[in-house]
Amino acid sequence: MNSSELILNNDGSVYHLSLKPGDVSETIITVGDPDRVSKVSALFDSVDFRMQKREFVTHTGTLSGKRLTVISTGIGTDNIDIVINELHSLKVLANDLPTPYTFIRLGTSGAVRPDVKVDSILISSAAIGLDGLMHFYDWNESQNEIDELIAQSEKWKLLPRPYAAMANSELVNRFSPIADKLGVTLTAPGFYAPQGRSINAPARISDFVNLLGSSTFAGVPITNLEMETAGIYGLASLLGHEAVSISAILANRATGQFSEKGDEVVERMIKKALEVLVG
Repeated sequence: MNSSELILNNDGSVYHLSLKPGDVSETIITVGDPDRVSKVSALFDSVDFRMQKREFVTHTGTLSGKRLTVISTGIGTDNIDIVINELHSLKVLANDLPTPYTFIRLGTSGAVRPDVKVDSILISSAAIGLDGLMHFYDWNESQNEIDELIAQSEKWKLLPRPYAAMANSELVNRFSPIADKLGVTLTAPGFYAPQGRSINAPARISDFVNLLGSSTFAGVPITNLEMETAGIYGLASLLGHEAVSISAILANRATGQFSEKGDEVVERMIKKALEVLVG
């Protein structure tokens, strides 16, 4: 492979993450916010590896005898593309492809239906991407379900063609006891107009949240939106890894409510997820 394709630093680490084989565990918690990495690793019994480059912060340690890694991805599936690919490349470099990673996203999200309560915890059984990432890969799954989604409203035709990816069902079952709800997540390529906000310029679809809240995928309601899950699910599946996305619901776009105790909800989600991981 040409050096311009899989780029390595002078010390042999992968280009953006500055990680080498052995720096991460098989179980990887992803968070968007770099500051959240230390909040997760503070709950470990010990931390034996730390690395930071750009927005990518990585801590690896041990909790109750289990080795865990937490890494910040930053915001968006463009960063997910970097993180998942470079972590997979560590396995290529170590000739360790048969052993999959387990990815657990611990993030925040906004609900698009009134029945998804603020300050609740939601697990995404599937994710729909409007970001386009998986269209650049040899990925052609769930096309019938996507066609059925688009057929529900002419407004879907005003948007980029979605793709869909599924969570690992065993992980969904494993973590479901800590969740208040399971649902289908919409992954948007931005925070403002791509999520239906008309702050400085009008969004193309003024009732975007209503469109999502009235739509279903494979018979399951679309419940919430954020900016990473579809990319994680798509790339993890494509590369042979397992993934689940767990979200603290900090806003309900349908009711206009925003959490008054967001930090507490995120902390509760982190602690409950760690309990499952080491249980």
